[in-house]
Amino acid sequence: MNKTWPQSSQLLKQNEKWIPGGVVSLNRKSDPNICFAKGQGSHAWDLEGNRYIDYQAGFAASFLGHNDPDVNNAVKETLTSGSILMGAGPTDIEGRFAELFCQSVPTAESIQITTTGSEATYHAIRLARAITGRDHIIVMQGGYNGWHNDVSCNVISALQDVGERVSPGEYPFDAGSAGIPAVHKSLVHVINFNDLESVEYVIKRYPVACIITEPILQNIGIVKPLPGYLESLRKLADENGFLLVFDEVKTGFRHALGGYQSICGVTPDLSTFGKAVANGYPLGVIAGKKKYMDYFIHPEKSKRVLIAGTFNAFPLTTAAAIATIEKLASPEHGVYRHVYELGQMMEDGLNDIFSSFDIPFHVAREGSAFCTYFMDHAPVDYHDVLKNHDFDFDRKYRLELIGKGIFNFPLPIKQGSVSFAHSKADIEETLDKTKEVAGYLLEGKTVASA
Repeated sequence: MNKTWPQSSQLLKQNEKWIPGGVVSLNRKSDPNICFAKGQGSHAWDLEGNRYIDYQAGFAASFLGHNDPDVNNAVKETLTSGSILMGAGPTDIEGRFAELFCQSVPTAESIQITTTGSEATYHAIRLARAITGRDHIIVMQGGYNGWHNDVSCNVISALQDVGERVSPGEYPFDAGSAGIPAVHKSLVHVINFNDLESVEYVIKRYPVACIITEPILQNIGIVKPLPGYLESLRKLADENGFLLVFDEVKTGFRHALGGYQSICGVTPDLSTFGKAVANGYPLGVIAGKKKYMDYFIHPEKSKRVLIAGTFNAFPLTTAAAIATIEKLASPEHGVYRHVYELGQMMEDGLNDIFSSFDIPFHVAREGSAFCTYFMDHAPVDYHDVLKNHDFDFDRKYRLELIGKGIFNFPLPIKQGSVSFAHSKADIEETLDKTKEVAGYLLEGKTVASA
């Protein structure tokens, strides 16, 4: 790819005078650095005026598409109604959202509202520690549960930083940030997804408050739970007195109105949501069983868990969330039917394209989220991906697609996300461009019988 983005480079350079790294969330920085000026529906435009079919969409937050008119109209109405941020007393809008959320997610008996998904996972872990009286937690290798001290580790680690596969056992805390106290690291136990023996290994050795996991690992593409895995986590939690926390910040509302927990049939003690709940507006949710959520108002001070935030349930973002959920629930719009059809179309098309070439691949998909792995089987955990996926080819593949106007984050194994705003024409164009890129990159590797 020979394309350049001079205006984007200039903006980054200008921002670097005032912002370390030039961007306010360093997870957004990529190579190439592309600055986006606007988005509408399934498309985004960069500063140079190039149009992209977008499968990034705020790390999958804009599930209905950029600037969905129904969501934006709800925000405008709230803005012009005189609604204010008072910081004193309850509001009608937060109550309406809470009721709607609990009606949508049957396993949620009550909720609290935050501004981000990271805040939600932070509070969920704090709740679990207060409820159990224990301090240790279990997290997943390759998962992402936010930026705070307990979970800022082992996100997309290099093999030399975490070592070869061990089972049963745990992996070194590969810190995602400096400044994490050693005491925090000593309380966090990193294991591989789908590894029940390692769960048992840890809980026999430490007083575990909770295990927090995405029910599908969507930080490293689409890594699904093996049959019986989530059910076994539920059983182990019940038998050993720790809480099961589902981080549904990425899976919640994208795969079903009731979250992925409504698909797998496993009820967590607590769960967290973000991303798709408000279609890109900043909002997070902690949900769970009432007996646990009531620790926020526990009559004993020593057991009461603090939750505070001036901008929790900010009127504009809460209005966006209400409008989003109402649209997701509407039979008239048929959101889930539409995105599942397009997801299947994408999966079938990618399978057709890469099966024509002599290269190992696997297209992983759950509903509207997808990832093409360049390995010969569906991955079961992060070590499987590390050892078998062709990261170099993946990066070249993503860069060539970006050059042709198909945007997914230019980092290997990051998921692609179909939105409600995508059309069949978008998928067809994406597959056409993918076929061109595959032909260019894999010239001479065509399967003889194809």
